[in-house]
Amino acid sequence: MQIAVFQHERTESLGYLEQVFRELGLPFEYIRLYENGEVPRLADATHLVFMGGPMSVNDEKEYPNLKEEKELIRRSGKSRQKVLGVCLGAQLIASAFGAPVYRSMTETGWHELQKVPQDTGVFREFPEKFHVFQLHGETFAIPYGGRLLCTGDRVKNQGFAVKNCLGLQFHLEMTSEIVRQWSRSLKRSDREKIGRETPRFLAESNRLCRLVAEDFCREWKK
Repeated sequence: MQIAVFQHERTESLGYLEQVFRELGLPFEYIRLYENGEVPRLADATHLVFMGGPMSVNDEKEYPNLKEEKELIRRSGKSRQKVLGVCLGAQLIASAFGAPVYRSMTETGWHELQKVPQDTGVFREFPEKFHVFQLHGETFAIPYGGRLLCTGDRVKNQGFAVKNCLGLQFHLEMTSEIVRQWSRSLKRSDREKIGRETPRFLAESNRLCRLVAEDFCREWKK
């Protein structure tokens, strides 16, 4: 097993996912697209992770790598690769399979989501309602053949599965350090609110992150 991690911004790493992968003894490699925008050949990668970033998936002229990433996602089923997309990564999955990605209400900080009842998949193990960290201003439609997994009151489509891919609009990879880092540029009232809520919600977020990571790393068979 080899996990390739597409990192679009220096501050948007695997976070808590990295800890889980290390504990499971799973090798991973960062593809640091913010350095040169080059998408390498990934002949040995069995799992692909697409992290967040400040750009839009529609900015293909400014960021040509986005088009290449979408093509990788489309080919991943034939290549027998599992795909996990976080925030921008989820939007890449949606766009790769023909769904529009567009401006939405901006969500910042901790927000409550609700899972969609289902019989299979990792979200079966999630509580009915749970809090996650958000930092986005765009959303997506669910691709044809995809399944909506969880919803929010402010922005409806928050998690979905399509073919061999799982897309999460929100950030389960948060750590205390990442929360502090991302909060620095926010207005004071938002920083203070996030500071109060993080001790309440971070541990459960980490638990859910571990569920997703362990499910993602189970052997996938076509």
